Amino acid sequence: MPSTVRRVSILVLSWNGRAHLSACLPALAAQRVPGLEVEILLLDNGSTDGSAEWVRRHHPEVRLVTSEVNLGFCAGNNRLADLARGELVAFVNNDTRAEPGWLAAIVDSYRAAEADVAAVGGRIVDWGGERLDFGRGVLAFDGHAFQLDFRRPLAEARQPAAGEELLFGCGGNLLVERRAFLEVGGFDPRYFAYLEDVDLGWRLWSAGRRVIAAPEATVRHRSSATSDLLGHHHRGFLFERNALRTVHKNLEPELWRALMPAILLTFLSRVEAMLAESNPGGALLRADPFAGAIADTAPAATAESLAEKWRRMGAAEFARRAASKAWRTVRSRRARAATGTERVLVEDPRTLAQLRALAFFRSSLESAAAERAAIAARRRRSDREILERFPLWIVPTYPGDAELFASPSFAAWLPGDLPFERARLDEVMLFPG
Repeated sequence: MPSTVRRVSILVLSWNGRAHLSACLPALAAQRVPGLEVEILLLDNGSTDGSAEWVRRHHPEVRLVTSEVNLGFCAGNNRLADLARGELVAFVNNDTRAEPGWLAAIVDSYRAAEADVAAVGGRIVDWGGERLDFGRGVLAFDGHAFQLDFRRPLAEARQPAAGEELLFGCGGNLLVERRAFLEVGGFDPRYFAYLEDVDLGWRLWSAGRRVIAAPEATVRHRSSATSDLLGHHHRGFLFERNALRTVHKNLEPELWRALMPAILLTFLSRVEAMLAESNPGGALLRADPFAGAIADTAPAATAESLAEKWRRMGAAEFARRAASKAWRTVRSRRARAATGTERVLVEDPRTLAQLRALAFFRSSLESAAAERAAIAARRRRSDREILERFPLWIVPTYPGDAELFASPSFAAWLPGDLPFERARLDEVMLFPG
């Protein structure tokens, strides 16, 4: 560790998180690092639950910063980083409880690392300390990212070794050199929240720095306790728009041109599937108005009998598809009855999130171009070198993905000279049953 490092600043963002601070702040105040001063900064991010007054009364040792409005995770933490006195900054979620020795472990990992290491990602586990929340993340080809083995029991989860390279650490437990953080632009405030840590890690790597793991630096997390306040579908919008922005900003021009067709095809395929399957009248989008409309031009019928379909699909899948088709028919009739014509009513929140993400992507092309130029000016490591270390993943996640990704035609759209990892979603993350 450079001799100039004398202080570490712990940065906490809190939005209506008063209920979490009584566990979070005492655990942070108890942290000690030999040879370093420790300060805690907390930004009350437009809370209305009395958080700021509670912190003043019960934790006067905390440097409290307030904002009248919710600045978001990115801009809020950038503000704290600007105010921090430490040469190292440690980002911690307000709905976590750091285990004893957490800060010493993550700082010691930085101390032992080579000079090009700019960030250290700690481990996040569930509140009971039994399941993994974050150990290592993987990046999908379209800009989404996954917490590998999220919610798997710790004994079964794939976890990085101490000092192992990571493409990115999780922003809920991350130590970064303050100077390096500021030099690459901090968190992108246009993200508001989600995937900003993926973007930061990628920018650090392209600037010639590295990120490593410190699994012994553990915090416990009430998963989604804060993010649930945003609402599920608002989060979906943030995920979609930020994924597109991440690949658009960070990929070098050659690789952006090579991957863009598959990325945009995937996005449009998902929009089409959601429109058709989750909105009244959506089935109309898949109807060819000219099929069989002109005499003697319709293809010969090759209808499969119900019995054959039953045998091929199995009873459960046959019943699911039949019910889905019946429901789409009912919704389509409702749409026609409501409008007096054949129309699609876009009312599904997931579909709206996708369309809003597309609108944001289009409207932010110029700002992304400026970011691309800044990243290019700092670049010291090529994306090909980065992606050799951290291959892009192809994981069916949304409606229509499985069929699209299994298509030989889709595979032909992918660059043949890049490594890819393929997996099912349940092989990447564990979801409660």
